[in-house]
Amino acid sequence: MNDLVFYNVCTLQNNIFSGLFVGQNLVTLKQVDSTNNYLKKILSNSEPLPEGTVIMAEEQYAGRGQYKNGWFAEKGNNLTISILLKPLFLPLNDQFQLTQVVSIATVKALKQTSGLSYQIKWPNDIYYGEKKLGGILIENSVQGKRINNSVIGIGLNVNQPQFPENLPRAVSLKQILQRDYDLKAVLSEICRHIEAWYLKLKAGKTDEINIAYLDRLLGLNEERRYRSEEETYRGVIKGVDHSGLLEIQTNGIIKKYNLKEVEFLFD
Repeated sequence: MNDLVFYNVCTLQNNIFSGLFVGQNLVTLKQVDSTNNYLKKILSNSEPLPEGTVIMAEEQYAGRGQYKNGWFAEKGNNLTISILLKPLFLPLNDQFQLTQVVSIATVKALKQTSGLSYQIKWPNDIYYGEKKLGGILIENSVQGKRINNSVIGIGLNVNQPQFPENLPRAVSLKQILQRDYDLKAVLSEICRHIEAWYLKLKAGKTDEINIAYLDRLLGLNEERRYRSEEETYRGVIKGVDHSGLLEIQTNGIIKKYNLKEVEFLFD
């Protein structure tokens, strides 16, 4: 299985993974096509894995973003992980709340790590200013009207010194702060925050989750340029509805968009 190494994370780096379950089982890989694919393959073989299992790859050569977009990550310099959650308590029509939780947790973990504030570009890209620091891909398997397993893929640019010219909006923590970061220390913070916010979701604290998500939402109540299939226009993000549709106001009218139906245009 691609140089599989299985650890009880409690034995790694002086118990840096301090949570109850997220990160307590860590699988590290030298190379893999996609950590999400790897984790889904294990699940498809009915191999038992505890909730909170993390797959971490040193090199991911076919990483994916939303709608099969590629994810470029230089070997050994970035964080490419997948986390297994089992939100059987979450109705299928509430699945966007899981996107909110993972996004909130990631920006808060990064703030804890670096001291800087980050934003969520709808629905779940991680931005610093107007540059992309990371992306999230959540793939759910469904049982009836509920989610059985969620594979949470997270890619973060950490120590990469530069990016190809065709990625002008990519940025790394190293570029922002001119220093290197310990990848497992960053992972530890992400696991800790995901567990905390996931438990808030399980406890039904949806108002707190909605407020935290909107607080970090890029473009909220700001006039910006957008492009849809019909037009390019200036509008103001007013919020996100329960199903995750982005709400943009233009000319006094609220328009709602699903993934890939609207593009942010950066001046």
